[in-house]
Amino acid sequence: MGQDPKEIIDASPMHWRQVLVVLLCIALNALDGFDVLAISFAAPGIAREWGVDPATLGIVLSMELIGMAAGSVLIGNLADRIGRRPTILAGLVVMAAGMLLSAVATSVVFLSITRLATGLGIGGMLSATSAMVAEFSNARHRSMNVVLNIAGYSSGAILGGLVASSLLEGGDWRSVFIFGGVATIIALPLAWLFIPESIDSLMARRPAGALERINRLLARLGHATIDRMPDAPDEQSRSSITSLFSRNFAGATALLTTAYFAQIMLFYYVQKWVPKIVVDMGYSDADAGRVLVAANIGNLTSAVLIGLASQKFTLRPMVIGAMIAGLFAIGVFGSGIDNLVTLSIAVALAAFFINAGVVGMYPIMTNTFPAHLRASGIGFVIGVGRGGSAIGPIIAGGLFASGSSLFTVSLVMGAGGLVAATMLFLLPRTIAGKRLRQIEDTS
Repeated sequence: MGQDPKEIIDASPMHWRQVLVVLLCIALNALDGFDVLAISFAAPGIAREWGVDPATLGIVLSMELIGMAAGSVLIGNLADRIGRRPTILAGLVVMAAGMLLSAVATSVVFLSITRLATGLGIGGMLSATSAMVAEFSNARHRSMNVVLNIAGYSSGAILGGLVASSLLEGGDWRSVFIFGGVATIIALPLAWLFIPESIDSLMARRPAGALERINRLLARLGHATIDRMPDAPDEQSRSSITSLFSRNFAGATALLTTAYFAQIMLFYYVQKWVPKIVVDMGYSDADAGRVLVAANIGNLTSAVLIGLASQKFTLRPMVIGAMIAGLFAIGVFGSGIDNLVTLSIAVALAAFFINAGVVGMYPIMTNTFPAHLRASGIGFVIGVGRGGSAIGPIIAGGLFASGSSLFTVSLVMGAGGLVAATMLFLLPRTIAGKRLRQIEDTS
């Protein structure tokens, strides 16, 4: 298989240690899913206890999303410079601290600061684990594993949501944050023990002792060692955010960022406002939490199906179709359904299509950006794109505060799906997108 470790990994069956790394990254994203949505589960109780109006609540709901945007850009680039493993470990520490401090918040300002800090850790974690999963997967399973990794977010939201709904039966919203903080602390030693640095990262950064570290990892994965590392491509001399705006990557970076911005705005409208919408219809906090769980069941189902379909079909056209379908589905949700069961089904269906558009973008990103820019590229796209996640709840809150109906707000937010679909349709016309098209044609 030659002297290129990446070719060895690509062509070989996945060793159980590779599978373990993928599973742990999925578990970490499950923590991300719960930590991000903890504020959504707690929002009705916070609004009642502190008398928070919808516009202010929209800002509070967006604070960790703003942190995620900053963390994805800044810490995603850091992961390309210092490695995936230390970035993941640091992210866990920040997440745990942010969650536990949120549990003792006594004001909107303090809670907003702790949610911002939590978001910083989550943002860095997401870009690093996405790159890690891609780099520990072989060519056959890479797209599916990247999608399943993002599906971990929905798994955490579902399992954590069931726990949160039980905790909320007692009326204490602070216990939701305590649960998330303790779970994150438990994950830290597991990540320390079982997640090594990736070969792709070592090859791209070439730190002191890189060859020895690569050979140790190859041996642990059951492969022969190498005598020397392959020569680095010329383009690998620049591993910075500015490289994303070079002639080769600027077009793809702009299109992917715009697409993610628009689609994630719609996604977080559902994730952040559904509990408050349901409570305003006259249902309990626990009922609202269960409706959000239904949404995340839709999220998880679509992620699994997209992952399986990516093994046999070209992914990008499916993602474009899901984005368009999401607009119609969110319109149904906003049409005035007043039955809790029917409402849960409508939310789940809308989340199914919307999340398919989100998770399907991750393998598209990993195939568009090369290894030396992968964490930076993914981090930049989801970081700047998460401006949509931060702005979305604020826009929705402002629309609700101005008297707009649920149907109107839903359609305004749903228009993001059309924008995202258009960006992905144009992607192959860029230089980096042509590389993606080649991968699509040979898969």
